[in-house]
Amino acid sequence: MTDPVFRCLAEGESSSRFASLPDPGLVGRALLDPPHNVLRTVAEGGDYRPEWVWLALRGTEVVARAAFWGGPGDTEPRVLDWFDFTDPAVGTALLRASGLHAEYELILPPGWRSDPLARAAGGARMSAAAEAGYEPLVERFRYTWTPACGVPDRPGRLVFRPAPDDEVLLDVLRRIHSTTLDAHALRATAEGGAKAAARQELDFLRWCPSPREWWRMAYTPAGEPVGFHAPARNPNGPVVGFIGVLPEQRGHGYAYDLLVECTRQLAAEGAERIAAATDTGNVPMAKAFARAGYPVVQHRYCLA
Repeated sequence: MTDPVFRCLAEGESSSRFASLPDPGLVGRALLDPPHNVLRTVAEGGDYRPEWVWLALRGTEVVARAAFWGGPGDTEPRVLDWFDFTDPAVGTALLRASGLHAEYELILPPGWRSDPLARAAGGARMSAAAEAGYEPLVERFRYTWTPACGVPDRPGRLVFRPAPDDEVLLDVLRRIHSTTLDAHALRATAEGGAKAAARQELDFLRWCPSPREWWRMAYTPAGEPVGFHAPARNPNGPVVGFIGVLPEQRGHGYAYDLLVECTRQLAAEGAERIAAATDTGNVPMAKAFARAGYPVVQHRYCLA
C-alpha cells in the first residue's frame, strides 16, 4: 500500500475532492442543518480557507480529511470543524502534517454513549486526535432555539440596562469567572488568572460581528448588580454570547432571567434560530436552558 500524500486544498480548487470522503460514522457535519453540513471554500461562497482544509490521499482517493475554521479577520484558525478518516493512523498523521492546531469540537448526537455506532465513531476520532497531541477538555450541550420553541415570558425580577464601559465590564467578568463551572473559563483562569479569563471573554464578544449596544447588565429593583448577558451574532448567525451571574447573587435562579432577556432581545431583532451551548456539568445553566425551551440538538466533545 502506498504512503498517503498530505496537502491542503490549492487556491481555487473545488471542495468536491474534500466531499468525496463520506462521513464514515454517525457523527460529524451530517448532524448539522444545511447548509452547514456542506464545506464550501471562500471562493465558492463559503467561509473555509483552502490553506486550512487538508486532505490525505492515496492516489486520487481521499482517505482522511480535516478542516479548520476561523473568522474573516483571524490569522489563525479558531476551531477544527471536520475530522474524518478511513484509517485512524492516517488521520493522526494528517493533523500533524497540517501544522495547525485549534480546539476540536467533535459533534455527537444526544445520547451518543448509548448508541454503539456513534460511540465507536466518536471514540475513534477522539483517539486519533489524542495521538496528534489533543487532550479532552469538556463535553457540552448544544442548543438551537426557534420561534416554534416559544418566546419565554419575563420573570420580572430584574432591571436591565446597557452594559458599562470595558474597564467596569472586565471587573464584572473577572468576578463572574472567579467562581465558575465553565471549563473554558477555568482553563483560561488556570493559565493566566481571572483577569485574563475576563479579557478572553470580552475579546470573544468584541470579535462577534454584532453591536455592543445589545449587551445588558442586570440589577435588582434596589439597584444591586446581578449579572451580565450578551446577545450576539457570530459569522453563522444569532447566538447566546454570554450569560453570567455574580457570585454573591447565585442561588436565586437568575441565570434563567438573563437567558430569557437574551432570547427575547435576539427574537426582537428578527432571529429565526438562536444557537447556544453550556457544559454538561454546568447543571444550573442546563436547567435554565431547559426551562426556557431550548432543545438539546447535539453534544460537542471539546479537545484542545
